[in-house]
Amino acid sequence: MPTVTLSTYLRITRASALFDVLIVAPFATPWTFLLLYPQLNRLNLELGGAALPPFAQLHILITCLMGSLVLLWSVRRLLEPSLALGRYDGAGRFLFATWMLWALAQGGLPLVWLFLVPELLWGVAQWWPVAPVRPARRSNGAGLKLVHAS
Repeated sequence: MPTVTLSTYLRITRASALFDVLIVAPFATPWTFLLLYPQLNRLNLELGGAALPPFAQLHILITCLMGSLVLLWSVRRLLEPSLALGRYDGAGRFLFATWMLWALAQGGLPLVWLFLVPELLWGVAQWWPVAPVRPARRSNGAGLKLVHAS
């Protein structure tokens, strides 16, 4: 299986974090979520799904807690990407995808496909094999000999 270099992998991790910031930011506060929710409802209807149920304060609280945590996690990966954080994020994406698949199996939520597909793609990208880092070779230059002065 082909591998990616560590620097490419870190760019993938940073790109996935930026994607998450853009997608999750509206879920992080009650005010932005209340602006987004009617749009999600309209989109779900246009995709052939049922109308989304009204949200109570508890639903909004849980949504905003999740949105805030994912937003913080995304900023962490954006500012300091690493192989370890990318692997954890990939595992989290597969876990999120599991619950999205569960929601799809319940019916009436074609909107979830718009979240599921990128989630799976980012998960695969962040679990892609990374080429081992080759140790740096020390050299004093091509054919140069070090001379010690006596």
